[in-house]
Amino acid sequence: MQLGVIGLGRMGQIVVNRVLDADHDVVAFDLSAEAVATAADAGAEPAESVEDLVDRLGDDRRIWLMVPAGKAVDATLDELAPLLDAEDVVVDGGNSHFEASTRRAESVDAAYLDCGTSGGPAGAELGFSLMVGGPQWAYDELTPVFDAVATGPDGHDRMGPVGSGHYVKMVHNGVEYALMQAYGEGFELLAEGRYDLDLEAVARTWNNGAVIRSWLLELCEEAFREEGTDLGDVSDHVAGGSTGTWTVQEALEQEVPVPLIYQALAERFGSRAPETGRFSRRLANRLRYGFGRHEVAREE
Repeated sequence: MQLGVIGLGRMGQIVVNRVLDADHDVVAFDLSAEAVATAADAGAEPAESVEDLVDRLGDDRRIWLMVPAGKAVDATLDELAPLLDAEDVVVDGGNSHFEASTRRAESVDAAYLDCGTSGGPAGAELGFSLMVGGPQWAYDELTPVFDAVATGPDGHDRMGPVGSGHYVKMVHNGVEYALMQAYGEGFELLAEGRYDLDLEAVARTWNNGAVIRSWLLELCEEAFREEGTDLGDVSDHVAGGSTGTWTVQEALEQEVPVPLIYQALAERFGSRAPETGRFSRRLANRLRYGFGRHEVAREE
């Protein structure tokens, strides 16, 4: 099938490459001419604008947005809306708030699929986990693309109506915060405890058969291997926080207790105060590089 992709940053380029590798056709556009050229080198058909991209697609227009959440999504939809009809499908693969997704779905005639995307840059090789909300027919129509972008047929599913995909991804990120905090606190105790331990060796041993083995723990092992047991000059400033905040806000509205996720969020905000040095926060900082290749804040 043919897919239009708007937004060719790190994640957008991965979408393009995986769809092309599955022998589908891609028309690609980005505000950056360099990014468009990179997609073209991979085999995509370059477009000069949003309107040009739509014109290059066939009668059944399927468009994947991979632009930053927020105003960029709205601005892109403002350009797209007059060019689409009820037979077209738009996928928002960014980290949008679920309420924004339900609002956007009402603003366009096209079917709107909100697609929570997890996996980070490792998805280039492994594929992503995709949590999709929206009309069943539109999800079914895009299934060949989802198969290509995800880890395979088991790497994506329709969660429910519009909004549910980004809702599930929001809670996923809240869980991620709590897991990072748990690993951080455990390794902090090991680092400050009564034995002189090689934390890379601990993580490696846990990763081989232990109950708490996971990809995040593999990234802990990577962090200690590359930075040293003391994490070198990695600072304890942990960036991010919006999706965790959304999770806690939703939990308050639904009166569902999420003390671990809340505490992990509080620790993340606390890391931004001056003169802090928590080991657990420093590990969380480095883990964000591991799974998302976010820049590692370091001590000056």
